[in-house]
Amino acid sequence: QVQLVESGGGLVQPGGSLRLSCAASGSIQSITVMGWYRQAPGKEREAVALIFSGGNANYADSVEGRFTISRDNAKRTVYLQMNSLKADDTAVYYCYVRPVRQAGSWGQGTQVTVSS
Repeated sequence: QVQLVESGGGLVQPGGSLRLSCAASGSIQSITVMGWYRQAPGKEREAVALIFSGGNANYADSVEGRFTISRDNAKRTVYLQMNSLKADDTAVYYCYVRPVRQAGSWGQGTQVTVSS
């Protein structure tokens, strides 16, 4: 079983920055995909950024150029650096991790609010 602990959410003004972290623990050999999803009120959960074991990353069009995903395999941690934040980025952000030969796991979610 995989446990995920997220941190870094909060309230920030438009144009500001936040960094989210998600640390995985438990019975894990290695991790193929790590990423972040978000869900705004009244909307479906959407993928924000994914990073694969080889280091390749994919981003949603809405965050391309503003957000950067990275991972530390030794620490089993994924990060999301969010810059130039907009009100539309307000959502609950969920960490997602898929270990080798296991189903994916979700974090508990962390609130990000962009408001003046």
